[in-house]
Amino acid sequence: MAKQRKHLNLYITTTLSITLVLLLVGMQGILLLTIGGVVKQVKENVSLEIVLKNGAEQDEINRLKAVLDVAKFCKDYTEISQQQALEEHILYLGEDPTKFLNYNPLHASIEVHLNQDYAVSDSIKVIEQKLQSFESVEAVNYQENVVDVLNKNIGYLSLILLSVAAVLLLISISLINNTIQLTVYSKRFLINTMKLVGATSWFIKRPIIATNVLIGIIASLISTAILAGVVYYLQVQLNIILFPLTLENILFVVGTIFVVALLITYIASAIAANRYIRMKTNDLYSM
Repeated sequence: MAKQRKHLNLYITTTLSITLVLLLVGMQGILLLTIGGVVKQVKENVSLEIVLKNGAEQDEINRLKAVLDVAKFCKDYTEISQQQALEEHILYLGEDPTKFLNYNPLHASIEVHLNQDYAVSDSIKVIEQKLQSFESVEAVNYQENVVDVLNKNIGYLSLILLSVAAVLLLISISLINNTIQLTVYSKRFLINTMKLVGATSWFIKRPIIATNVLIGIIASLISTAILAGVVYYLQVQLNIILFPLTLENILFVVGTIFVVALLITYIASAIAANRYIRMKTNDLYSM
């Protein structure tokens, strides 16, 4: 009875330990998705201003808008008339140029927000050339320096985050491996006894691997449930949006947790079992 209770306590401790480590893995996934969402939002705020010629025919403008409707680089666009441009000029600068010019010198324009994959200088230059080929377009304006600095900083940030995530993942793998090693260590004499009575290597390893993989599955379910509760509370109750709750994002986090749990528990338990199977009886007492 005491022995069974000892094994039960060991399994519970192992499950809790792996659960905590998998929570760390899940939080890494959530962090990467959150940063990815912020980067996407920042990039999609990059915009082009298509300045239209005064007196441009409406058919030409409609042709340009039809191209923007289907263009892959265009997330959305807003058409600004000459009158709207004048009103915004008066609002922000506090002066009306029509009072001393007797006409509206401002141009109608179309403000285009880019999809994140196209918010880089090389892509924008290609887009600029294509747009300037339309007869209705006077010029295409964008802040080139801002785009370059933005992409440079995002590149540095991505490199730092991926490096941190890789280090944390290695730490997580190491912690799970050590936990499994301790679990198998407690069965070293049982392994040796089975080996002495002629049991094959796979016959000895199979229940050890199956038990630890099952512990990994249970730990992954618990950690997933905890993370789901935390994310639900933050996004639904507190309205703190970490990342879009799309099927793709959910599968990424859940899949990462399950894959890490299954792979590490399987590999770690197999390696640990092989170690004690190969070990001589006398060496077990000197550990």
